[in-house]
Amino acid sequence: MAERRDDAERLPREFYARDSRVVARDLLGRVIRTVGPEGVTAGRVLETEAYRPTDSCSHSSRGRTARTATMFGPPGGLYVYFIYGMHHCMNLVCEGDGAAVLIRALEPVEGIELMRERRGPKASDGKLCSGPGSLCRALGVDRSWDGTDVVTSGRISVHAGRPPDDDDVLVGPRIGVVGRAEDVALEWRWRERAAPARRVR
Repeated sequence: MAERRDDAERLPREFYARDSRVVARDLLGRVIRTVGPEGVTAGRVLETEAYRPTDSCSHSSRGRTARTATMFGPPGGLYVYFIYGMHHCMNLVCEGDGAAVLIRALEPVEGIELMRERRGPKASDGKLCSGPGSLCRALGVDRSWDGTDVVTSGRISVHAGRPPDDDDVLVGPRIGVVGRAEDVALEWRWRERAAPARRVR
């Protein structure tokens, strides 16, 4: 049987087995794809944030708990948590106990009609995946996905995509974090300067 093109382009475990700050930058332009009973959705990564266990803003800074166990697992795990009683957020586990990258924004590239259904009539196309909670809802990801291996799973995967040049990447402080002042000030957020218009399907 011929190998599927998207399987051939799936990022290997070695990609995640690096410093979370390196992975956060390198995830820009990659494509996250989910497959479920309702259909397929996918988005190109536009914004990320890095977290490390020595960082007081990270969930892992207090050690392993039932909630954060996935963060202490192998690189390539999907850490999903629920926040403010209304939003799910997805992170990709990296090298080092408790290191991960939060996915903050995507550009929809596949399954936009399904994303619209999941997000509701008030969400404009430009806002379908703009924010950690919005993108999880659009992709159909919730807390039940926590612990999924994106390297081997059939329902979520990350693909090569088109990473931007360094000139097209902006770096700055993370958004809405709480911790020591020196950690809050860390410039561990990466985002693409401007995403070109793309046809969605």
